[in-house]
Amino acid sequence: MLADKLVGGKENVGFITAMKVLDKGRLHISAISVGVAERLIEDATRYALERQQFNQAIAEFQLVQAMLADSQTEMYAAACMVEETARRRDSGENVAALAASCKLFATEMVGRVADRAVQIFGGAGYIEEYGIAQLSLNLTNISVTTVHEAFDAACERSIARGMRVTGSEIVGLIPKRVLIDAAHHYLRKQNRSLGISEAEKVKVAVKSLGLDDLAPFDARKRVIEYVLEDAGDNLAPLASMSLTEFAEETASESPAPGGGSISAYVGALGVSLGTMVANLSAHKRGWDDRWEAFSEVAERGMALQVRLLQLVDEDTAAFDAIMAAFGMPKGNEAQKAERSAAIQAATLGAMETPLEVAELALASMAVMADMAERGNPNSVTDAGVGALCARTAVLGAVMNVRVNAADLKDRAKAEEMLARCTQLEREAEEKEAAVRARVAAVLAG
Repeated sequence: MLADKLVGGKENVGFITAMKVLDKGRLHISAISVGVAERLIEDATRYALERQQFNQAIAEFQLVQAMLADSQTEMYAAACMVEETARRRDSGENVAALAASCKLFATEMVGRVADRAVQIFGGAGYIEEYGIAQLSLNLTNISVTTVHEAFDAACERSIARGMRVTGSEIVGLIPKRVLIDAAHHYLRKQNRSLGISEAEKVKVAVKSLGLDDLAPFDARKRVIEYVLEDAGDNLAPLASMSLTEFAEETASESPAPGGGSISAYVGALGVSLGTMVANLSAHKRGWDDRWEAFSEVAERGMALQVRLLQLVDEDTAAFDAIMAAFGMPKGNEAQKAERSAAIQAATLGAMETPLEVAELALASMAVMADMAERGNPNSVTDAGVGALCARTAVLGAVMNVRVNAADLKDRAKAEEMLARCTQLEREAEEKEAAVRARVAAVLAG
């Protein structure tokens, strides 16, 4: 090769010349990295000051402040390195090692700053004005493609491209089923029990889908069923009370809530304890292969708990119906007949409601018996107390059936229900005794 065609004009100097240019290139890349980091910090800081969560700017949160502070510190360190190295190069010093150090630190620094910025932007990340991207999906049939399936697919695609989903948003109202199905999906993926309350399932779904990353997600305002509930009358005034409010209402001069509602509530508490033991057993270390079996028990328990809590208010409503029937006019024969029919219908309702409480409370004892037998032994006394509560619920509910039976004119129906009450009492006593014996055996070692 001719000498005039070689870099530097002669042999063996091309690499040296390239290295001299490389020093300048490394500094150039370092300076670009510092500039990009500075812009990222400016945008992240502005967004943190504007973005509101829990009635305050997210810039007030310590974690966000720490991320911004770390980014600013690293950016300033890189800027100082680049400036000092450039000054030395301009003065004629050999800065090969320093330029390499600058490039190494600055390029890694800008990656860390960008990662923190994306975390601060959350679901607003990857929108063009912020240098970020947004994926929009229009799901027309959630029976074909569920929300959680679409979200998981978006996460998989982003990971494949070296990115991550930082949040999501649902436009408009959604059916409650969307969140419950999502909760079941993610709970199963985590080998966690599905036997938890609806409110907890909603929390699991919101967190797993990242629905509260972009903005606070208020399920009461975003779920169709909850919006309708809140717009109408409160159908569960007693069950929605706090423990203190319920106790004080019970202790007041009002005859309701009375023994029937209390029996239903005690039954709900009892099966709640049994469900708790099932959930604890599902998550017990070393029992990972048994979580589904315990989850099924917990789901049965939660279904019984939900219905018993509904019966707390239904029993009081049944009593109110009797009082309303007795208050009907009786000025003529037609009114008397109408009043009598209403009293009989209300009396039957006041018997059927506590009878259902007794039936469900007895059924719940199977949960406690199962958990006392094969559940977490550290919680066996909880299963025992649950059985005591269930027995109390059965006996208390049976009392309320009997107190109204004398007023029911359909004696065949009354005798049928009373016979069932006797059977429920006997079975409740037997089941409670069996659970107590099991608890005693476990405690005895």
